[in-house]
Formats: sequence, C-alpha cells, structure tokens
Amino acid sequence: MLPATKSHRLSLADVVPSSLSALAGRENPLGLAAADKAIVLLVDGLGSAQLAARAGHARTLAPLLTKSAVIGSRFPTTTAAALATLTTGEPSGTHGLVGYSVFDVAHDRVVNQLSGWEGDNKAGYLDPATWQRVPTLFETASVASFVIGPERYRDSGFTRAVLRGAEYRAGASVSDRFAVARQTLDEIETGLLYLYVPELDQAGHAKGWESPEWTRALEDLDGEVGRFASTLGRREGMLLTADHGMLDVPVSSHVLFDAEPGLLDGIRHVAGEPRALQLHFEPDASEQHRATVLERWRIEEGSRSWIVSRREAVDSGWFGHVAPEVEPRIGDLVIAARKAVAYYTQASHAKNSMIGQHGSWTAEETSVPLLRFGAFA
Repeated sequence: MLPATKSHRLSLADVVPSSLSALAGRENPLGLAAADKAIVLLVDGLGSAQLAARAGHARTLAPLLTKSAVIGSRFPTTTAAALATLTTGEPSGTHGLVGYSVFDVAHDRVVNQLSGWEGDNKAGYLDPATWQRVPTLFETASVASFVIGPERYRDSGFTRAVLRGAEYRAGASVSDRFAVARQTLDEIETGLLYLYVPELDQAGHAKGWESPEWTRALEDLDGEVGRFASTLGRREGMLLTADHGMLDVPVSSHVLFDAEPGLLDGIRHVAGEPRALQLHFEPDASEQHRATVLERWRIEEGSRSWIVSRREAVDSGWFGHVAPEVEPRIGDLVIAARKAVAYYTQASHAKNSMIGQHGSWTAEETSVPLLRFGAFA
C-alpha cells in the first residue's frame, strides 16, 4: 500500500498565507488572530517526534507541542522542496523543486537544488526566477517582507529561487538572527519576517538527532525562542515550524544499491536523496525494460521501501499538482524508504554519507511542529 498523501489537515503550504491573512485582518486556515507584524521561524530539521523525544531539553517549546500543534511537510521531505512550498504555498510539482537533487532535462544532468546553481556566465545556468516557476508569497504580499538568515545564503541561487521579493538581513549565530529580527520589528509598522535556523539540521546530519550535539543545539534554540517571545508586543505574532523531521540511519543500514545486480540497468541518472531516490532511465529504454527494472527493485527492496513509477507517483499525488514542464524532472522510478534505511551508490557513500536522514514519507519525516507565540498564541 502507498502512503497517505493527506496525513495532516494542515501543511507548510498554509503557514505564510495564513500569516499574511492575519496581517490583513482576514480569516485564515490556521485561525490566527489579527496582527500588525508576523514572524515565521523555520527551524530546519526539527520534527515533532524529535522535539517530543527531547522535551526535557526544550522548556519553552515542548509544552506547546500538543496534538493540534502538528502539521505536515510535503513530499519529498527535503529542504529545497519544503522551503519552496513554505514560501510559495504550492506543492513541489507546481513550484518545480521536486527533490534535493533534480534532473535538468535541457542539459542532461542532475543539479543540487541547494548548492548546485551556477553563475550567469557558465554554460547550463539555471535561472532561479524561472526554474522555480511561481511567484513567492513575498513577491505578491501587500506588506514589506524580510528574510533573516546566515550571510553565506544571501546571494545563493536557492535564495533567489524561493526567497525573492523579501529584503535579506543576515546574522551569524542564532542569537544574532533573533537580535536582527527584534531590530527589524522595531523599525516597521507592519510586515512579515521569515527567520531561518539551520543549526539543528546540520548537527543532525553530521552526528544524528539523538546525539549530544543535536540536543545542545535544541537547548540553545529553546533559550533564544523563550527570550525573543518575551519581547513580542500585543500585535506581534510568531509561528515556529520546520521543513521536515529526521531519523538516524546507522552506517550498517546504508544500502549500496549499485552493488546489487541489475538495479541500475539502463539507468542514466541518479537524483533525489538517500531516502527518496529518483532514477532516470536512458531515453531509449523500452517500456518492457523499464517495467523489468521496476519489478527488480520491488523484489529486492519492496519490503523496506515504497517503489513506484513516475506515473504512479504523480497519479497518487506524491508531488501534488504536477505541471507538464515539471513532470520530466521527477524520476522514472521513485524509491521512498519506509524503514530506517538510506540508499547510496558506492561513490556517493564514500563522498557524502550521513547519519541523520530525511526525504521520505514516515511520520518522523513528515510531521513538524506549528507552535504559536505572541498575538498568535
């Protein structure tokens, strides 16, 4: 059986539209009260399951994590796709960032959607303004919008794809970013702030979310949120959410799938990420060959992953509404891990293996918090 694509009543796509509606005094899906200033705090990698498991280290956040304070990320549960959904209000099949790494049909290559954007003068340049296909909510907002994140992300292709329309302000540490947010709130009469915290996700990938390093990052965040929330005025509201959760996959559960006979027969490109592979066949691969390889994957890995063709994934709503120009970016085969495994080629494993993982459909990956502060409490 395939996973339920509507596992949560609300999703990341509702967060920014609801915040903008609250600023306009309108009813909204999240039921937010009217406010003059709204802050969306995105904590990369803070799933609701992980927060609940470390509740003793989060005195500010954990008491707010009720059953109704959980929403869904969208597939694939990866930063590139999820943040684009947050800032456009659209699913990945519409905005076009359908994975961590994605097939660029025009240039016959796989492109990393976070760091693989190339400069204007290089052949094969991906234009962030067109590859991410829809206007951001910052571009269409009737109020001023601000993004607060690390300086190194200011001019990245990904920033220009999903954060365009907002003024970028930088802070080196988590504490610095909250200080910039407070200063920005004090400067404006009304507006929307998006505050980004990548530190937990970074610790989780390197050491695992069950590590002391991840727990310390959570403690630091919790303290900063508590201090910042205490400064919110009567007409200032903040939402804390995340792009995805995470689960730890030990090296012993890393599957080197190119060592298995036949699983890469006729495969030209490997895209996606370790828990949500997207495999693209050679253009001349016959329908019979494609069906044979799909069945081979199901025999070998069907007990621990959902394995579907592109058509099955699209028809089942995995990527939401899929625009015709986006459909070829999705893998001919999609392998979404169901159990605690991660898929690598031998070369990719040697180069970039991780402990903390995400990308697939499990509750640990799809369930994220939506915590309310200030006017939104």
